[in-house]
Amino acid sequence: MHPRISPLADVDPRAELADDVFVGPFCAVGPHVRIGRGTRLESHVVLTGHTTIGQQNRFFPHTVIGGEPQDYSYSGAPTRLVIGDHNLFREGVTVNRAAEKEDHVTTIGDHNMLMANAHVAHNCCIGNHAILVNGVLLGGHVHIQDHAIVSGNSVVHHFATVGTLAFVSGGCRVPTDIPPFMLASGSDSPQITTINVVGMRRKGISADVITLIKQAHRRLYREHQSLAQCRAQFQSELEGEFPAELTLLLNFVEKQQAGKQGRAGEARRNQPRPVEDAPLRRAA
Repeated sequence: MHPRISPLADVDPRAELADDVFVGPFCAVGPHVRIGRGTRLESHVVLTGHTTIGQQNRFFPHTVIGGEPQDYSYSGAPTRLVIGDHNLFREGVTVNRAAEKEDHVTTIGDHNMLMANAHVAHNCCIGNHAILVNGVLLGGHVHIQDHAIVSGNSVVHHFATVGTLAFVSGGCRVPTDIPPFMLASGSDSPQITTINVVGMRRKGISADVITLIKQAHRRLYREHQSLAQCRAQFQSELEGEFPAELTLLLNFVEKQQAGKQGRAGEARRNQPRPVEDAPLRRAA
């Protein structure tokens, strides 16, 4: 089936639209946009810049995707935005293409939900199955890992990382990394209050592994053990055989502690990569 384009839409003839794409009224699609099969633009959607979009995505009214980065250093280079498959962008969501820094690309993976008025700044990287609730603001270079949830009106500092299956409570200011499986709350500076038991169970993580993550939380954030002490205690108890989830958590904390201001991503500031080396995902 050929793309279905409303006569009230403005689609540049150089844009690449795959089969079964729907473009509703009052949408605008720029010349360097590629859209994969089955993606829907409901109405009043703007897709611009060098933007590649995968299959079966849905954009609700007044989303602006691929706009210029809000960065004074940006000088017009053809930086990119790459979006995967089966993502949902609700009303008023904005996603900026990258600035001329790091890998020159903003990326969003698969099966993510960005709720109304969420903002994804330049050079961010969102994994798969993540949720940004209404009004979430991501600063530049933020990484949101798989299955993470950032609750409404939270603000994530540039270069911060929210780990796999982490949960950030509503209204948080997030100036530091949030490790995998942790639950953070607090409006000023979030505290790692407990672990995301509900999310881990839904993901099918075993009760034994959840118990180990609880022990790691207690040792690191309540007993304030050093990472080396925590590792050594687990090595003694587990005879060196760590489940993947525990390894992921401890390695994340190690990188965080090696960074600055509680953000492992600060190490990327001075490690730019040429735009031609950045991965390019083509729309199907």
